[in-house]
Amino acid sequence: MWPRIVSALLGIWLMVAPSVLHYDGRASINDHIVGPLIAATAIIAIWEITRPLRWLGIVFGTWLVFAPAFFRFPSEALVNNVVVGAVLVILAFLGGRVNEKFGGGWREVV
Repeated sequence: MWPRIVSALLGIWLMVAPSVLHYDGRASINDHIVGPLIAATAIIAIWEITRPLRWLGIVFGTWLVFAPAFFRFPSEALVNNVVVGAVLVILAFLGGRVNEKFGGGWREVV
């Protein structure tokens, strides 16, 4: 559960980072769009049945790492996005303990 909470906090950080680190433009718009998506999916992925949503952290993290190259972010935004993106990718691989099995997919139907 703690990796999802840290991911949600990183999403919230991305929303406030442009104000704290004093950058704007494309970098600010990017962080204001991706930040809430990260926070929302991380919060939803806290529950065991929705935990596979944590894999979206890889997508968001990869985007944060490579977006500065596409949009030429200022140095503050570049460092912030690369660090947050790398941490999100690492956190996505930390699954957590499985307490119960839900369903079983098509294997249980057949």
